[in-house]
Amino acid sequence: MQDVGRIAAQEGLTDADVERARADTPGCAKVMHFNNAGASLMPRQVLDASVGHLRLEADMGGYEAAAHAAERIESVYDSAARLLGCDRDEIALLDNATRAWDMAFYGIPFRPGDRVLTSRAEYASNFIAYLQVAERTGARIEVVPDDEHGRLSVEALRSLMDERVRLVSMTHVPTNGGLVNPAVEVGKVAREAGALYLLDACQSVGQLTVDVREIGCDMLSTTGRKYVRGPRGTGLLYVRREVLDRLAPPTLDLRAATWTAADRYELRQDARRFETWEADYAARLGLGAAIDHALGWGLPRIEARVTRLAEALRGQLAEIPGVTVRDRGVRRCGITTFTLDGVPAEQLKSALAARGINVSVSRRDSTRLDMDGRGLDEVVRASVHYYNTEEEVAALVRTVRKCGSGTAGLGGRAPGPTFSPTP
Repeated sequence: MQDVGRIAAQEGLTDADVERARADTPGCAKVMHFNNAGASLMPRQVLDASVGHLRLEADMGGYEAAAHAAERIESVYDSAARLLGCDRDEIALLDNATRAWDMAFYGIPFRPGDRVLTSRAEYASNFIAYLQVAERTGARIEVVPDDEHGRLSVEALRSLMDERVRLVSMTHVPTNGGLVNPAVEVGKVAREAGALYLLDACQSVGQLTVDVREIGCDMLSTTGRKYVRGPRGTGLLYVRREVLDRLAPPTLDLRAATWTAADRYELRQDARRFETWEADYAARLGLGAAIDHALGWGLPRIEARVTRLAEALRGQLAEIPGVTVRDRGVRRCGITTFTLDGVPAEQLKSALAARGINVSVSRRDSTRLDMDGRGLDEVVRASVHYYNTEEEVAALVRTVRKCGSGTAGLGGRAPGPTFSPTP
């Protein structure tokens, strides 16, 4: 059941705001984009920032362009800190969210017998890293059961805590559904037990208000390309100042540390110890522009708009014979997942694409524990953003309805991956 009371208290974007947002977004004139949980359409301000710097590099050289833009590059840290509710020295800029998450997770010095508690809806990349570290170090990976709404059970988490729990690691918004995990409540449990808390916020930052102080996480990773609306190849890592020296960056270079003598080095005293010297400054400036753009609208207003639009989409899809909406949770966000009886997800995606409507498909191997537990091989994922319109939602729903009735020109099964039984 959606937490409508909290959402209703927020003032969303007006029709005029949405019109202005669409005017700022060149892609809105070309497609109906419901793949914002994959990569959002960038506003022109982001394009201008990134392309402008690339031109500067072409005109004067890469090093010289970076020096020329040094003040604007530094300001990206300030923007990211405002976005997440932290200080600028707690921010590292990375080239993607996976790199950001890896630098935090692999920086924890695990020992045999250490316990890592995580959720059933963890993303494949994270769980593969858990398994690798368990093999290397003798740490144990334990999955916390869901509650009756499909969220990580805070009660179960509390019952599992002891002095051996080194890390609580959770995905805020899973890749395969609109559920929002209880990040604040999990933070309270982790703090009480003295365990580190790593939050994968790849799918939540930019569509929800995310405040690391309120959440109480020690580390948070996110991307620029999804709801923040930045370029691909950008990511953010937050590391709480007080835990910085409890982590050992898995790789170092002259950005992360200073070579102080022939046999010694000193780590940086801020989160940039997790960065590397070489960087795509055009992309980073685009990321900064995207963050400033989001902050200009106001995250509470974005969240209200996105949440209402997604609830409208779920309600309309649920009225179509043969459609099952697969989202769970008490609080739900801008991601809607569903299946249509008799129509493979990839085939439905292709039918929508033929009508200029972008969606994506989440498959079993991206969130294996959750999908196996619900008996799902794949779901169609339609993720809204504030620049989407009610008319676009209606167009998506009409096409799905036609696909269900066999009037959308669907042929046989579209080619795609096959799924093998779980071992």
